[in-house]
Amino acid sequence: MWPVSIDPLLAAGVALATATTDAVYVMFTSAVVARRRVPAATWSSLWYLLSSFAVISYTNNWVYVVFAAAGSWVGAYLSMTLLHRPPGQPPPPPPLGPAPG
Repeated sequence: MWPVSIDPLLAAGVALATATTDAVYVMFTSAVVARRRVPAATWSSLWYLLSSFAVISYTNNWVYVVFAAAGSWVGAYLSMTLLHRPPGQPPPPPPLGPAPG
């Protein structure tokens, strides 16, 4: 077995980056479904910026893929929790004014 050295700060950064990446991806998808061009483009650029940190970080050590996967799960779960209310609750109010983009 190979000796594995993990930098806790880098591992936390990878997990946070992928959690944020998944949350941003959910927001991007929501903007695309709503046909909102400017928010979709903005979320898309943030998505690639965040994912590049995680990819660059864990390509040097495969162990960081585990932290990336955990962060991805947390980000998707939290963003879906915040975007979708439980049944029986009214949906959030629509934005004021015309949709940008």
